[in-house]
Amino acid sequence: MQTQWQGLARARRFAAACACIAAWSALIVAAQPARAAETVKIGLILDMSGVYADISGKGTATAAQLAIADFGGKVLGRDVELVVADHQGRADIAASKAREWFDVRKVDAIHDVTGSSRALAVLNVAREKGKVLVLSGPASDRLTGDLCSATSVHYAYDSYALANSVARTVARQGGKRWYFITADYAGGHDIVNAARAALEQAGGSVAGEVRHPLGASDFSSAVVRAQGSDAGVIGLASFGGDLVNVIKSAREFGIRPGGKQRLASLLMYINDVHAIGLQTAQGMVLSEAFYWDMNAETRAFSRRYFDKVRAMPNMSQAAVYSSVLHYLKAVQAAGSTEAPAVMRKMRELPVVDFYTKNGHIREDGLMVHDMYLFEVKRPSESKYPWDYYKLLTTIPGDKAFKPMAESGCPLVRH
Repeated sequence: MQTQWQGLARARRFAAACACIAAWSALIVAAQPARAAETVKIGLILDMSGVYADISGKGTATAAQLAIADFGGKVLGRDVELVVADHQGRADIAASKAREWFDVRKVDAIHDVTGSSRALAVLNVAREKGKVLVLSGPASDRLTGDLCSATSVHYAYDSYALANSVARTVARQGGKRWYFITADYAGGHDIVNAARAALEQAGGSVAGEVRHPLGASDFSSAVVRAQGSDAGVIGLASFGGDLVNVIKSAREFGIRPGGKQRLASLLMYINDVHAIGLQTAQGMVLSEAFYWDMNAETRAFSRRYFDKVRAMPNMSQAAVYSSVLHYLKAVQAAGSTEAPAVMRKMRELPVVDFYTKNGHIREDGLMVHDMYLFEVKRPSESKYPWDYYKLLTTIPGDKAFKPMAESGCPLVRH
């Protein structure tokens, strides 16, 4: 009898334990959405280890963290959390990470995806999920053209603005015949197409083009082909480490400032100039949306940033600070993290900070602001570390970016 009672007691204890586990499991499941809602999560999908690591990577993550800290670390009474991933140069990894973040980790918005092909892949996921995506690293103007989304923003620059600023200005100065060295993927193709259009409008022409893969090891044949053309300007649509190596190769083959051929970059960062050095980079013409040494405000932010990264911020990194800050202001104004409400506020609120004083987000998702044309200084002109640029001209936003009337975005009512 005692054994029978003991068996019944054990059975009851087991049943009670199962019931307790079930109850706790239910409680945990029920608590998960609540815990997810306790934080506002912002994600960055960056190149942390590839050819774009210097112009993206740790520096971009640092800029975003500074913006969160400057906002106070909270919005709507909830902590703001930053998550970062390395896409390893692959669009499929970028898209997979975005899907995981939206579905599992409950990320509210992604800011910046380095590289156009990776950005286009993430855009598809963000559109499908109805999530906010703010891009400061890629160039492709398709992001606000035929592939535009109601919840995405192209923030720092695009291929049209860069090409329009550089190609049109250089052509007006007499550099009308161009040869392109191009990175063979979406960002390179788009920026060259935009440059061709700008050249045609300025009365220029294209002598030819050679394309190279991402992370190419040797650019000598591309440089020799450009050098053998009748072009007066060699337009560089290579980026990051590739651009650095193209310029070094061009100098080795005798293409130098004051010669019969001139180098013009369609997308060059201050990190690239720093990596090459003024002796090699001098005379390069480039377009930027930001320069650290423009005024007291840009210098104040940049020195704080430098203390953490040991480098000055480039235009994409500064833009990520601005975009994260603008997003948090919009969340606060909307009283919600729901994408439609936040996007309405992002469009309503002007973008006013050290990055730009006159920025606004259009219906097609383009953040319009002034662009700047710079020339890289000669070593003798540089007075202190990172003193690399001299301003040639300021291009107002409505002149730098594609007019709304020409937008290919199907969401725009013409």
